[in-house]
Amino acid sequence: MPLKEMFKKRTLTPQEKKQAERIRKAKDTLLEYQVPEGLFQKCSSCGKPVYNEDIIENYYICPYCGSYFRVRPRNRIAMVLDKGTFQEWDERMETSDPLNFPGYKKKLERQKSVTNMDEAVITGKGEIGGKEVVIAVMGADFMMGSMGEVVGEKITRAVERATEMRLPVIIFTCSGGARMQEGIISLMQMAKTSAALRKHDEAGLLYITVLTDPTTGGVTASFAMLGDVILAEPGALVGFAGPRVIEQTIGQKLPEGFQRSEFLLEHGFVDKIVERKNLRKVLNTIIRSCEYEQ
Repeated sequence: MPLKEMFKKRTLTPQEKKQAERIRKAKDTLLEYQVPEGLFQKCSSCGKPVYNEDIIENYYICPYCGSYFRVRPRNRIAMVLDKGTFQEWDERMETSDPLNFPGYKKKLERQKSVTNMDEAVITGKGEIGGKEVVIAVMGADFMMGSMGEVVGEKITRAVERATEMRLPVIIFTCSGGARMQEGIISLMQMAKTSAALRKHDEAGLLYITVLTDPTTGGVTASFAMLGDVILAEPGALVGFAGPRVIEQTIGQKLPEGFQRSEFLLEHGFVDKIVERKNLRKVLNTIIRSCEYEQ
């Protein structure tokens, strides 16, 4: 090709014009979202990027569409308890890997490093409005909040100590259900936690559950639905089996909003749906209405 032909302006074909436009739009999109890591989060409902500080100030709720972001356990504790009152219990409790499940221990170690948690639940004692409570908060970040022997043991110990100390128990549930890597040992935690709560109830003490998204499987079938007062966050998925499994099993289309907290409230499975910004106040009111002899 002659040198002068190399610099000659050429008219693009319609196909080349469309390709150039697609490239331009792709670059604009990259530039629009090219922000420092951790500065923004994308809302899973409306798809808009939200500044992290705005999320925190708005109780981890999207300011555009009102959908709820999942809250990590330590952030939840900070939102609910009086500042500086939380004392964590049973830290660094290790699973025995009862089935020697292939790759399970390595997966646990990865989860610990990524989430900065030792397991899928944090337990301890703190205060709400000056009143002592025992609290357990589950987190979906750690193996989808699945319940294995450590989760069950930590919750059981927390309830037993609350019974001895004559304190109310609050459990924030968030779980995909039993942990398959532990087999029947995981399923045993359903009975163990329920038995501890039975003794707590026989002692005449208060137990409050707060159902958050998602609360499913063996957790729903045990301690999640045993509360004297059962609260739920708006729009939380709560159930045993998933909607698709149920539809395939019964061969019927499920009602709109099935297994969401609003549906459960309507059908008597939940006592009250509480917006996140009001949760601390509601818990404080419930606790103060039940005074115990120490």
